Amino acid sequence: MSEKKSLNFLEQIIEEDLNNGLSKDKLRFRFPPEPNGYLHIGHAASICLNFGLGLKYGAPVNLRFDDTNPAKEEQEYVDAIRKDVQWLGFQWDKEFFSSDYFQQLYDWATELIKEGKAYVDNQSSEEMALQKGTPKKPGVNGPNRDRSIEENLNLFLKMKNGDFDEGTHILRAKIDMQHVNMHMRDPIMYRILKKEHHRTGFDWCIYPMYDWTHGESDYLEQISHSICTLEFNSHRELYDWYVDQVIDTSKQRPKQREFARRNLSYTVMSKRKLLKIVEEGVVNGWDDPRMPTISGLRRRGYTPESIRKFSETAGISKRENVTDVALLEYCIKDDLNKTAPRVMAVLNPLKLVITNYPKGKEEWVTAENNPEDENAGTREVPFSKEIYIEKEDFREQANKKFFRLKLGGEVRLKNTYIIKANDVIKDAEGNITEVHCIYDEDSKSGSGTEASKRRVKGTLHWVSIAHAIKAEVRLYDRLFTDEAPDGHKDKDFKEFINPNSLTIGTAFVEPSIQNTQTGNKYQFQRKGYFCTDSDSSSEQLVFNRTVALTDSWAKQEKKAAAPAKNENFEKVGPIASKFLKARNDEERDAFRLELSNLSKNIPFEVLSTAFFTAKSNKELLACLLVLPNIETKEDENFAKFIKMSLGSNNSTIKVEVIRYVLSNIWLRKTFDELLQNLKTEDKNSYIRGVLEENL
Repeated sequence: MSEKKSLNFLEQIIEEDLNNGLSKDKLRFRFPPEPNGYLHIGHAASICLNFGLGLKYGAPVNLRFDDTNPAKEEQEYVDAIRKDVQWLGFQWDKEFFSSDYFQQLYDWATELIKEGKAYVDNQSSEEMALQKGTPKKPGVNGPNRDRSIEENLNLFLKMKNGDFDEGTHILRAKIDMQHVNMHMRDPIMYRILKKEHHRTGFDWCIYPMYDWTHGESDYLEQISHSICTLEFNSHRELYDWYVDQVIDTSKQRPKQREFARRNLSYTVMSKRKLLKIVEEGVVNGWDDPRMPTISGLRRRGYTPESIRKFSETAGISKRENVTDVALLEYCIKDDLNKTAPRVMAVLNPLKLVITNYPKGKEEWVTAENNPEDENAGTREVPFSKEIYIEKEDFREQANKKFFRLKLGGEVRLKNTYIIKANDVIKDAEGNITEVHCIYDEDSKSGSGTEASKRRVKGTLHWVSIAHAIKAEVRLYDRLFTDEAPDGHKDKDFKEFINPNSLTIGTAFVEPSIQNTQTGNKYQFQRKGYFCTDSDSSSEQLVFNRTVALTDSWAKQEKKAAAPAKNENFEKVGPIASKFLKARNDEERDAFRLELSNLSKNIPFEVLSTAFFTAKSNKELLACLLVLPNIETKEDENFAKFIKMSLGSNNSTIKVEVIRYVLSNIWLRKTFDELLQNLKTEDKNSYIRGVLEENL
């Protein structure tokens, strides 16, 4: 199937600029992190966006460190940011620092003073706040606003030379204290900070504010599109004002545009809050695998491909929304399912003795490395009389729905024999310490015998006790128990720290991974995906659980795997239920009208998660009824959802998806073969008639 992707709104802006005469060789983007902490999954969205635009348009992308606050910045963060960007698979064209422009920014500020467009203010912050007014109340001019140019130049020079204490003087742009935009009410351009800078040392006692630095740096680097997060939307007017003061009309003017930052459920995205839990020892550093930092995700076992896929699937939005962490977990499971070798590991061991297996005998059985990858090959795994299985895989007594091992019951040991449990050994407290079984010698997997073809309902993973390698396993779970840990005004976000976010245990693993290296990834069969930790050594293997095969949170909370919360989308489900029961087109059209109003405030990103989780007819229909009213991103995942809906056995769903596909030229071409088949083979004559009429 050929794939066509709709343009996101930022790409549409760029395309419009190109159509209006902007030369393609003038396109240049940048990623401008502040080196005051490690990058997190939200920054990954910005990285993928900016560098992705560079790849799409064949345009260079700069990496620029916004290092204007020496009180919070460190070289460690600069190094970590470089590593994260490259690990994600991107390479910048040129590397810059805002500190590269300190002299130029100072010179421009001096020129603004000379032009009467900037002045030094030495009032207290409280006095200035009172003068600034409120969004509903205009500000008033302060007493220092009309200082002479000569006095301002002299005071600004003294600020630069360190003659004043921190907090006593600032340089402000002289714009308009009555402006409706609060950012335009004589904003601060410089403040005094007598701190050592990680690059310039103590050369400067004054440092430019972000707003003054941002647009001027973009202009100096000739950035065409300066893409910021949504909170800078109200700063755009100031961005333009500052650029207007220095621009040479023969050079390219940068354009600021904004997108919604990535918010993730069960996570905090504030670097300040993340720093707090690092400093207070809640986690073991910025790269703790529970952290949402790129370095933490990398150590946990996430792949660059999975994070890029997550960013692509979650999409780019103009409105703030929360993406469910279930989508991120889906992306890593989907990636590792294709790439991670399967191995056997027992995390909670129970000894099993095969009483009729010859003592001292061992054999090596062939195991498939990855059934999803035909080129992954096979490996040999040792088998012997005594093995470990998971405790949870055995019960003395169990009902018919328990398909694992029980007394008198049979299961297959993966890649080997069928066994039958006939006895248990218990300790003084009555706990089972051993299970005794017999095996069917003729039932070995792949041997071709009649016994080997006999079907039993349960298959267990295992490890040979004589050959097992003891390892430490770190079972990581979500760091917070609340969907929005920093969304409660009356509670501190740390109140929602998950006490069970890390459980350390012992596992026994098959010997094939004895020489594993840091970062190697595996599926521990039936248990989850694991990654070799950097603490691992030849003496002590250490594995981090990246993600479980099943979502334990879904059992605790029904909404754990639901789409990202959106008030309007939550109202669609009940309407979809009524739609399914509608008796005629008049009723259905009334529901569509109601949904068209709701859909205006439902971003496609909310549906992107719902596509993965929709299973019931109501959930499928809820997505379908919203789709005609919103801007979609027609990628592979969207196409999978459409294909699944076309295969529904529910005629209402099938009619709705056919209506939608027929209204979209790309979808119509993409699914033409399937539609043609339905036209002649569908059991519903009405559906056949609709397709006959339109195809």
